[in-house]
Amino acid sequence: MFDLDKWQEIWHTITRNKTRSFFTAFGVFWGILMLTLLLGTGNGLENGMKEEIKGFATNSCFFFTDRTSLPYKGFRKGRNWNMRNADMVSIKANVSSLKYLSPMLFGGSSDNNTVRGDKAGTFRVRGCYPNYAGIEEQNVIYGRYINEVDIQSVRKVCFIGKNVYEKLFNPGEDPIGKTIRSNGIYYTVIGVGSGLSNVQIGGRSDDMVVLPFTTMQRAYNQGDIVHFLAATAKDGYEVGLMEEEIKTIIKSQNSIAPEDDRALGSFDISEQFKMFNYLFLGIKILIWIVGTGTLFAGAIGVSNIMLVSVRERTKEIGIRRALGARPSNIITQILNESLVLTAIAGFVGLSLGVGILSLFDNIINNLPPGNDIFLRNIIIRFDVALAASFILVAMGMLAGLLPAWRAMQIKPIEALSEE
Repeated sequence: MFDLDKWQEIWHTITRNKTRSFFTAFGVFWGILMLTLLLGTGNGLENGMKEEIKGFATNSCFFFTDRTSLPYKGFRKGRNWNMRNADMVSIKANVSSLKYLSPMLFGGSSDNNTVRGDKAGTFRVRGCYPNYAGIEEQNVIYGRYINEVDIQSVRKVCFIGKNVYEKLFNPGEDPIGKTIRSNGIYYTVIGVGSGLSNVQIGGRSDDMVVLPFTTMQRAYNQGDIVHFLAATAKDGYEVGLMEEEIKTIIKSQNSIAPEDDRALGSFDISEQFKMFNYLFLGIKILIWIVGTGTLFAGAIGVSNIMLVSVRERTKEIGIRRALGARPSNIITQILNESLVLTAIAGFVGLSLGVGILSLFDNIINNLPPGNDIFLRNIIIRFDVALAASFILVAMGMLAGLLPAWRAMQIKPIEALSEE
């Protein structure tokens, strides 16, 4: 049952020395405010990183060639070599964990190499397979992406990035079926898109002219050469193990020494993202340690002010004990005073912190596209706010334990004899 008189008494006790109570409460207020802002900023950094890689398969690895560093099967070291189409066939047949496999070719980007009518721009050219869209997802604006028919029929078609479209076409103009010239060869536009991720393999997708892999091999007289290879593992499979399987197959097919680590280079994207995850986990742990430590310092201040309050009210407590007040009544009052002082300061700090984060989040969301601010959704989740509130209440109870114990040590006779 709510006892209004009891809570009025608690409030009167807290505000008896307003200056002292204010500075004590400010420590708790500042601690929860800093914790809220740090949590929101850390969350914003993590969301910003996830936004950068959104649409990119994080369980992928990539392969490229270099000169051999060891002699093998009659070949001298320092030999130049290339991956071939036959390597792709062997990998598909022998690697059970493989989900997507896309060989890639890269073309030059000389000045104004891509032309349509009197409009021209400088853009990279890339040849790949249709399933590369499963590795680097595309937001298709017009038409479609490259398909298997384009590969099998060696069609002279292209899928262009958003920036290529904006450079060569008028706003709102339908590009499908139109012809452009890239590096001196004409292609029919079948689609326009924008990469969802900012992870770049050979350049930004928005600035790319994408050709069917077979078409680019023929148009650039590349024979069966593969410049670069992208592979993605099935769900539940370790990317690192798949990476080693693929390297073993490629080395075997191209007479490369198994221990020659220089001849065939590779990098595992999943390892990079694991490092990012560990980094943000460390940031979260550090934030909680710093924030909780600040709150604990504020709780110590509350405990000190309550000890002073108990000391000043020794005679009052003694009189109450002499009139029959039970120990639980004294303990409850001291704990309630500590909890109220902590809760008011803490929830004001929490509310202000959430308000500041919401304000900056709105400012960031209203910035024009292309800004370099690496923050997204700098707000704290409800469960995090609930956890902060729980810690706040626990600190308030903890701060009242010592003063409550000190109040229990007061003897009625000694208190009444004290001046």
